[in-house]
Amino acid sequence: MKNKRTHSILRKPEWLKIKVPSGKDYLAVREIVEKNKLHTICTSGHCPNMHECWGRGTATLMILGDICTRACGFCNVKTGRPEKADWEEPNRVARSVQIMKLKHCVITSVDRDDLDDLGAGIWEKTVKEIKKQNPETTIETLIPDFDGREDLILQVVNAGPEVVSHNLETVRRITPWARSRAKYDVSLNTLQIISNSNAVSKSGIMVGLGETLEEVIEVMDDLRNVGVEVLTIGQYLQPTKKHLPVIEYISPERFAEYEIIGLDKGFRFVESSPLVRSSYRAEKHVLK
Repeated sequence: MKNKRTHSILRKPEWLKIKVPSGKDYLAVREIVEKNKLHTICTSGHCPNMHECWGRGTATLMILGDICTRACGFCNVKTGRPEKADWEEPNRVARSVQIMKLKHCVITSVDRDDLDDLGAGIWEKTVKEIKKQNPETTIETLIPDFDGREDLILQVVNAGPEVVSHNLETVRRITPWARSRAKYDVSLNTLQIISNSNAVSKSGIMVGLGETLEEVIEVMDDLRNVGVEVLTIGQYLQPTKKHLPVIEYISPERFAEYEIIGLDKGFRFVESSPLVRSSYRAEKHVLK
């Protein structure tokens, strides 16, 4: 399917207006992130909820650098040739979690297809280091697909995060032109491996890329069939003119409909609204 970059630019509706980041807690978290040379998907991904999450003293930390080896059409993270993996990073991340006094933290990463283990070793060490230095802190890991390699997926899962998330990102039909290397069925297999573990399994999609209601329902069925327990659905927002265009702004009423359908299908949690992102209020999703 061809990339629909020729569509005219749509005007954002009122419900997508975002507050300017501010507040004492937000500034404190920003200072910790900058001082410890941490990468966050909050900033790299221009997350619309950054002011809310950082204002609550939480952040989603991104490991393995800030340069991704993939170039997905929706993502604003830098792409190119990453620097050498930093094995001191796990300790820095764990220290920062302690300084922030986080009860729950979300860890994500760029894709590192340049590494023999695709980054699984750093992932494992980061989770274990956070647990060691912050034994009361619960963890969600938002992982890449690791090319569907069960040994690498389990290396992260077995490190002990309470929630393991992998985003399907979009419907099957749109996947080939939205995701540069990832495959729909490889992602489903990754989620099946997670669901077979003791961790809570979680996934998320964006809407507004031209998908239909029926295709979103198909995604829900596919995710439930591999045991996924938590689903997030949010509006796709075009980061720059170089990225995929927004085909449609989905109404809050449609998001509410998605939530009802998802809960009826058996998901324990469905976070569905225009500004929802995969780590939004992630602390709710820990309990089995």
